[in-house]
Order: sequence, then structure tokens, then C-alpha cells
Amino acid sequence: MKELTGYMKWKRAIPWSMVAFRAVLAPLLVVLALRLNASKLWFGAMIAAACLSDIYDGILARRWGTATARLRVADTVADTAFYLAVLAAIILRHGQALRERIGLLAAVLTLELLRALFDWIKFRRIASYHTYSAKLWGLSLAVASIALLCFNHGYWLLTLALVLGILCDLEGLAISVILNRWTPDVKTLRAAFTLREHGQSQ
Repeated sequence: MKELTGYMKWKRAIPWSMVAFRAVLAPLLVVLALRLNASKLWFGAMIAAACLSDIYDGILARRWGTATARLRVADTVADTAFYLAVLAAIILRHGQALRERIGLLAAVLTLELLRALFDWIKFRRIASYHTYSAKLWGLSLAVASIALLCFNHGYWLLTLALVLGILCDLEGLAISVILNRWTPDVKTLRAAFTLREHGQSQ
């Protein structure tokens, strides 16, 4: 019985460790960007590692039955911290590229703040929907970041990622408006309407 309990602790600990891993990578990425002589391949390695941990923490938690609301919120916070670090790295290394897209960047940051404020006022916690659009946005941002930070190419990918970020935030905000109570893992706007119609968000 003690062995089983220890095994369950490991099942809970591994997804949490993956979330913490991304949180730790965030400041390290900024430090790397500040080092002018740092190898560019490290950017790719760190971003790829963060993406893999983001994919598998959810898969393992659901498979092992340890996907709690706290874990999903922590996952969202770690993702936000990491991609803010990616943004800081791009500002340090490719500031001109962002200045040329300042309107799109401002829209993304404004919507992120608006969503966080709205969710806190309505639900008293951060939303954690993990929508398909958010996954697409994360993937596009990872690809754009690797292209820029490792190879100094792919400026159009940055534009695409910012546009997808705007669409993702608009969908997330709409989901928060539709739902009557905090609900994690609402993958699409259609799913939010279904939850409301069936009374599952009341």
C-alpha cells in the first residue's frame, strides 16, 4: 500500500515538475539573451524543451488522473511567464522587428491584460481554457521565436504569431463572457456555448 501511495505521488509530481521546469526556464532565457556571445542554438533547445514539457504535462496528468484545477492554472501561469521571457528575448535581440509590429504587439498585450482583469473580476481566478487556438498560437510563437533567435529569419512568422495571439485572446475573452462559472479546459467557443446550454457552467 505504501508503494502504491509513493507511485501516486510520483504521478502527481511529474506534471508539476514539468510546469515548474518552464517557470525556471523563463528567467534563464532572458539571461541568455543578455549574453551577446551566447550560442543561438541554446534558444532553440530551451524553447523546444518548454514546448515538449507543455505538451506532455497535460497528457500525463490526464492519463494518470492527476489533472487538477490547480495544476491547470499553474500550467497557464508558467506558459505566460515563459512566453513573456521569449518576448523579452526578442526585444533584446530583434527589437526593430517588434517595433515594426508595435500595433499587433500592443493589441496582444492589451487583450491579455483585459482578459486577466475580466476573469479575476468574474471568477476570482485566472482562466485556464487551453483552447485549440491557444495551442496553435503557442506553436506558431515557438516556431517564430526559434526562426528569429536562432537563424535571424522568419519575420513573417512573428507577424502570423501576433495575429493568432489576437484571435486566441478574443476567443478566450468570449468564452469567459459566455460561461457563468470558472471552468477549465474549454477547448472552443462552441464548447462554451454547449456548457452554457446544458447548464454545466451555472
